[in-house]
Amino acid sequence: MNHLAFGGASIDGGAYVGITHLARHAPHGLNTVVTYFSDYGLALFAVLMLIVWWRARRGGAGAVARALAAPAVVVVAFLLNDVFKSVFDEQRPCRTLHTVTVEVCPGLGDWSFPSNHSAIAAAAAVALFLCDRRLGRIAVPAALLMAASRVWIGAHYPHDAVVGLLVGTLVAWWLTPLAGRAAPVVDRIGATRLRPLVAAR
Repeated sequence: MNHLAFGGASIDGGAYVGITHLARHAPHGLNTVVTYFSDYGLALFAVLMLIVWWRARRGGAGAVARALAAPAVVVVAFLLNDVFKSVFDEQRPCRTLHTVTVEVCPGLGDWSFPSNHSAIAAAAAVALFLCDRRLGRIAVPAALLMAASRVWIGAHYPHDAVVGLLVGTLVAWWLTPLAGRAAPVVDRIGATRLRPLVAAR
């Protein structure tokens, strides 16, 4: 369709150029930290999901079901977001606007809208928040930082990051509560040799 591939820069191209200009003149140490987090920060959400699952084992079956479903919720958000990317085919702003960015620009055909990193982070953060408010207070700011980092390093327009956050949020907000309906399945698992997966000893 190429709708946003044609007009993406007109949405917030100026903001993107301003942010990447600021990033180029930021201290090297700051850019190193932001780049590392942008590339590998999703691992933080995986660790938080493990903690949520471990803590949920001391709760009811519904809590365990939601915790176990969190990775699946993230996968659904990623797949849906990737469908959007293939529909809109928006070129990366670092190619369209030819700006110098902190990180090397992704190759041709690696579409920009919406941001997969932002969608994954948002889905994980919302799922975690709905499972455990305390850990959610860590995950939600981390998801916002992930989205911001994708713009800072030059990989996305701001609207790519915002829509990615929206996609991930809506998917997790809808699916995570539904996972609680699998509580009877969790109870049945608790009666098998897999009991350590769903209940603390």
